[in-house]
Amino acid sequence: MKKLFFLILLLPVMLISCESFPEADFKVDLIDPEVGEAVCFTNRSNNAVEYEWDFGDGCISYERNPVHVFTGTGSFEVLLKAYSVSGNSDVASTIIDVMVPTLLEIEVREYYDDYIVPYASVRLYPTLPDWEYETNMETEGFTDKYGTVVFSHLDPYVYYLDIWERNHDNYDIKDYDIGLIRTPEVIPHKINRFIAYVDYFGGAKGERTRDRSYVIRKLERKSSHILVPALPTDENWEELYRKSIRVK
Repeated sequence: MKKLFFLILLLPVMLISCESFPEADFKVDLIDPEVGEAVCFTNRSNNAVEYEWDFGDGCISYERNPVHVFTGTGSFEVLLKAYSVSGNSDVASTIIDVMVPTLLEIEVREYYDDYIVPYASVRLYPTLPDWEYETNMETEGFTDKYGTVVFSHLDPYVYYLDIWERNHDNYDIKDYDIGLIRTPEVIPHKINRFIAYVDYFGGAKGERTRDRSYVIRKLERKSSHILVPALPTDENWEELYRKSIRVK
């Protein structure tokens, strides 16, 4: 009888000791993403059946492996709460530092008379051979009525610009100065600005209506008046980002 009594007393202890408590754990593919970049969370918890994610920006998810996009800059503590079948829980956390998006604002202007060129196609290429043969294009956008186009989430490289509008392009300008079609290396988490010049030719794409030597002479006369874009900054990026073409 006494043995039965002790077994009854020990039964709850035995049941508790047999239960597997949850162990919350996860990994993140980006610890310092840019605003607007998708962040993938991989759940590595053990002995859990339900999950609650708090991303620190007011958003909650109950998915096992969520993908989240932060819309503002700053440091955010991400919490994962893992629950077992019996309701026990464990918590894991990490800090995500969300950065200003990398932006490249390109203004297109006619080289000699220095007027803006709206509604021009602007293509970005990673190398000069790619630019010449129109291969491996990174992205394409079109200038607005003010002659500007903005790209976001670019990698920190130089880019070669192929610009065409029905009366303008930059194909001959390259022969005068390669720097007129090549951006400086893009600085991450800043607003990078580049003034891209085109020449007026008045024909279809690929068509030349003037002698190349005339174009070069014209460029030489204007070379001392090239506008210098502003230095990279991270101020007032929100408006540019809203209208940007997102590369990734």
